[in-house]
Amino acid sequence: MKDGKNLHAGVNIKNKRASFDYIFIDTYTAGIVLTGTEIKSVRQGKAGLVDSYCYFAQHELWVKNMHIAEYSYGSYNNHSSRRDRKLLLNKKEILKLEADVKESGFTIVPVRLYINDKGLAKLVIALAKGKKMYDKRQSIKEKEDKRYMDRFFKR
Repeated sequence: MKDGKNLHAGVNIKNKRASFDYIFIDTYTAGIVLTGTEIKSVRQGKAGLVDSYCYFAQHELWVKNMHIAEYSYGSYNNHSSRRDRKLLLNKKEILKLEADVKESGFTIVPVRLYINDKGLAKLVIALAKGKKMYDKRQSIKEKEDKRYMDRFFKR
């Protein structure tokens, strides 16, 4: 820490595709079990949430296909970049999410990866339902309208 400020406050990795493909029902903030070289790569901002998703295995929540680049100064201890990583939530939250996912059409998607004030990596996940094609068209129209309004009326 330098002058009492968090050096890693700028790490904010978003899954932009998720909001286009899914309607978010509920969001949760989960901790992630990472190795030493993984947290160093995340602090450098070398991670991605594209094509990642969450699943349950033996009443535990895991994130699959989340990319964390290999640490450049890592030795033989370096991690594999796309390994499955365990998420940490309260028992009550895990049971609720597990029950919701069993309903058809619901899934859990990672939305945002960030470093909190204590220096811990956190993953914001969302209980989501897939959008239909007409929902996606509506999202595109809203985005274009917002861009138009910002361009011409914010002067």
